[in-house]
Amino acid sequence: MGKRAFLFPGQGSQYVGMAKDVFENSAEAKEMMLMADDILGFKLSQIMFEGPEQELKQTKYTQPAIFLHSVALANLVRTLDFQGTAGHSLGEYSALVSANAIQFQDAIKLVSFRGSAMQESGILSPGTMAAIIGLGDELVVEACNEASAVGIVQCANFNSPGQIVISGSVDGVRKAMELCKSKGAKMVKELVVSGAFHSPLMDYAKDKLSSELHNYSFFDAKFPIYANVSGLPIQQKDAIKDALFQQVTAPVLWEATIKNMTADGFTEFVEIGPGKVLQGLVKRINPNAVCIGIDKFQDVDLYR
Repeated sequence: MGKRAFLFPGQGSQYVGMAKDVFENSAEAKEMMLMADDILGFKLSQIMFEGPEQELKQTKYTQPAIFLHSVALANLVRTLDFQGTAGHSLGEYSALVSANAIQFQDAIKLVSFRGSAMQESGILSPGTMAAIIGLGDELVVEACNEASAVGIVQCANFNSPGQIVISGSVDGVRKAMELCKSKGAKMVKELVVSGAFHSPLMDYAKDKLSSELHNYSFFDAKFPIYANVSGLPIQQKDAIKDALFQQVTAPVLWEATIKNMTADGFTEFVEIGPGKVLQGLVKRINPNAVCIGIDKFQDVDLYR
């Protein structure tokens, strides 16, 4: 028998109307979402359900919104047997809650703090990101190293074979885009983002998060969490805290994460939260994996 893992999406998966049906159909989820509004001191649920999209797209709202959607759903399928978890960037926080490594009330505050700090960081040190499709890891890294002569740029997400996101200063990223094209990339596309996530331009957010992390209680996880920064399983609370700190400016090693989980016997991956991004990435990394998504309330009933 293969093992089952819960996966949690990151920024970019949000949509207006997210989790509204979950709120309306589950008293437990409704209570959790109203508690989040209460803790944060603003109506996050209203921004999730009604938008406007421009507001939902602001990092300070996007991150807690995706987290809340994911965790509310995970709570409804908590009786589903699973042996490990991972989350993409912000999704790592949802994964920690599912593994009992941090309590929900603390995590929603921390995620909101992280989102605000990253948004501020994007204003203080403006940058951009770009998707590079159809070019090997080594060549993208090489392009970033060459482009570093004109500005900061590095790989931010190793998402799946031939799908890498780069991040850094506008000059650095655009130069790296040109170089990736000349090295044979099939597609190079600048992304609409509010900051150069997972790059040194997020140092301000990383510093702020460093002191904030000490205000919360972390616990050893009840099963392995595969960390973005290494792609390897961690369970010890100090390792978890360190991974969250490093993650702000380090690349997300998603391809390595799924490869390592597969090697460790995981055959079924359940994406919990808005969208289907991770299911697509997992299928590209491991075509034999069984991928399931839980985004709407009706999806919950299928797995309870």
